[in-house]
Amino acid sequence: MTDRIREFLRDRRPEGPCLVVDLDVVRTNYNTFARALPDSRVYYAVKANPAPEVLKLLADLGSSFDCASVAEIDMALAAGATPDRISFGNTIKKERDIAAAYQRGIRLFAVDCREEVEKVARAAPGARVFCRILCDCVGAEWPLSRKFGCVPELAVGVLEHAHRLGLDACGISFHVGSQQPNPEAWDIALASAAEIFRTLSDRGIQLRMVNLGGGFPTKYLKKIPLVKTYGRAISNALRKHFGNRIPETIIEPGRGMVGDAGVVKAEVVLISKKADNDPVRWVYLDIGKFGGLAETMDEAIRYPIRTERDGDAKSPCVIAGPTCDSADVLYEKTPYDLPVSLSIGDEVLIEGTGAYTTTYSAVAFNGFEPLRSYVI
Repeated sequence: MTDRIREFLRDRRPEGPCLVVDLDVVRTNYNTFARALPDSRVYYAVKANPAPEVLKLLADLGSSFDCASVAEIDMALAAGATPDRISFGNTIKKERDIAAAYQRGIRLFAVDCREEVEKVARAAPGARVFCRILCDCVGAEWPLSRKFGCVPELAVGVLEHAHRLGLDACGISFHVGSQQPNPEAWDIALASAAEIFRTLSDRGIQLRMVNLGGGFPTKYLKKIPLVKTYGRAISNALRKHFGNRIPETIIEPGRGMVGDAGVVKAEVVLISKKADNDPVRWVYLDIGKFGGLAETMDEAIRYPIRTERDGDAKSPCVIAGPTCDSADVLYEKTPYDLPVSLSIGDEVLIEGTGAYTTTYSAVAFNGFEPLRSYVI
């Protein structure tokens, strides 16, 4: 919570749930990443928060952009990014979308199988491709395993196939899992990447880039290492596995760039119990999973929740959203301690919500409008 956000909420008093993002925090975060990993290019993950103001700020600062769709590519271009600063980083693309990106000047594409390589070869001849490999994501609060990537042994064949089809097989990518608290998580993946580099070099294909992905965390309820700690660990792992032949590297921070820049203001709609002797209260907010808090699924991301009554005695509460869907429960397995004096109509502030909230907000599910966003 910054003073600027606090003043905005006090002076504007916006109606209904909303997200407020402080650009000063985003600017500080970008500069922190640039200092911690000075030899890596920053490709901001647009999906984390595609607000035009956020994208323009980052474009002006020199950031590149990781895009998951043609729509996101257009957003990055509109913000001032040139095509050479954009990666089509989704491994699951329609061929006509690859062609649309190529027509816009995009030349860097992610793949993780031969079939995707063939689509890129047809729709984007001569483009650069990097192959995503599987990563176990141990320790990550929001794992990204299984759906994306292939085993390292398969990646060799995928990149050979790309080379044969006239594409520029340029590198390897991986993702250690979103909200990764372990700075050493990159070590094993970089060991696999280095082995692929050596194998393909022996076969006449010289890779030159490693996409280190995202994973850099936002502080929620637990302490997290500093970005410079991640930078040191990654630099050490690169030297360990690549020696003096360090490849080009890029990073794709999303949550780590904007997560702590945003606060969601919400309101208590109802407080009740399921039985007279139940020690746990149910607190229903005017925002839930379908209103932007989808990452509370399986209680993976536990946001800090603040109220004006935090100095009062507290008791355990289940926290739920307002929709007529039984899945719209945020925290039940591990209830939150909230003030006993909390009342219907009270305002609550949900911190660390600058990433993956507006983009997860449903369009009028149960008639509730999508999460409004203010960028200051």
